[in-house]
Amino acid sequence: MPGTPSGWGLANLPFGVASVPGQPGPRVVVAHGQHAVDLHAAASAGVVDTGVDPQVFAAPSLNRLLAEGRDSWRTVRSTVADALGAREPLPGDVLVPLEQLSMLRPVAVGDYVDGYGGIHHATNMGRLLRPGSEPLAPNWRRMPVAYHGRAGTVVVSGHPVRRPWGQVGDGDGARLVPAARLDIELEVGFVVGTGNPLGCPVSVDRAADHIFGVVLLNDWSARDVQAYESQPLGPFLGKSFATSISAWVVTVDALAPYLVHGLAAHQQPAPAPYLRTEDPWVPDLRLEVLLQSRAMAASGTPPAVISRVRYAEAMYWSMAQQLAHATVNGASTRPGDLFGSGTASGPDPRTQGGSLLEVTWGGEQPIELPGGERRSFLEDGDTVVLRGRCEADGRGGRREAVALGDVVGTVVPASPGTPTR
Repeated sequence: MPGTPSGWGLANLPFGVASVPGQPGPRVVVAHGQHAVDLHAAASAGVVDTGVDPQVFAAPSLNRLLAEGRDSWRTVRSTVADALGAREPLPGDVLVPLEQLSMLRPVAVGDYVDGYGGIHHATNMGRLLRPGSEPLAPNWRRMPVAYHGRAGTVVVSGHPVRRPWGQVGDGDGARLVPAARLDIELEVGFVVGTGNPLGCPVSVDRAADHIFGVVLLNDWSARDVQAYESQPLGPFLGKSFATSISAWVVTVDALAPYLVHGLAAHQQPAPAPYLRTEDPWVPDLRLEVLLQSRAMAASGTPPAVISRVRYAEAMYWSMAQQLAHATVNGASTRPGDLFGSGTASGPDPRTQGGSLLEVTWGGEQPIELPGGERRSFLEDGDTVVLRGRCEADGRGGRREAVALGDVVGTVVPASPGTPTR
């Protein structure tokens, strides 16, 4: 259709959940260009024969659809593609302009696991935090490292992010203060479709049966709080206050033509047998981090690109390997569980850092924004935008571009007053 944004064509068809004007309750929707298909309206009217109970699409999350399994996800996506590609346009109550939708968090997240799978980010963090020592711990190249995050603070793109309070070191003591070194982390998250029962690990070669799709993910981080609290058990309050994800989930099938081997094909030493696979499982995504200050927004200056990263050149551990490792001990997963890849950074932290900590090298080399403002870490009123896409083939190529939904978050001031008993 004329004006269709690049990356939102029939090759994509991402899934989301939205409030639709004139319809009671949230609906599952599928985006195409500047419109979205209301799946409940389409299935109820017989416009799209998905083989799924229409009530599955009248839901506040994708979880009921995810529980239907991979065959159902594929059928829904293919029948929507057929309907959109037909000569007869879809009825107006089925095809809704995107600007009329109020997007909601796409999944009800039961468990959230944040990985540490980007080798350049892990190396940079080691050099920043442990100068003069080996930057990667001995276990890092042998298994995907991760920690459990807080599922209840996963928010959808556009939700404001309040500056958190936390304890920071102060000589021999500590102070409870609003975080001063507020940062972001550029990640790709994957959403579990069908889970696995307790005691039944997911094979690395069967991961596609369990992963529904991906979102962009911003792992907001309070670096001063994180630095003081992380010994010996790792991140807690410095990470748990907010994690932003895109409103649209791009399916694994949409990404299939863009899967490459990347760094995951060159792991040394060779991983344990349960992590070995011939399938690439690394989408060739081009990622960007953009930053807009309050002053830039007021003057109409668009967000400035501060980093560009090629995901396949950043990730050492693939999604399939991360899921296989998370369940090798028998741990179960459920529909809607969310896994963060870990920060995606390229070899040059100044131009390819997935966090401000890297781009500014611990705050020592501030970046300059249009208008002359400088940033080491985020200030109140700053807006961060994460973007990602798989590029189309060259002229005459057979692959369309596939874009992920943006992740947008604006920093708002810490809650007033010091928390008390």
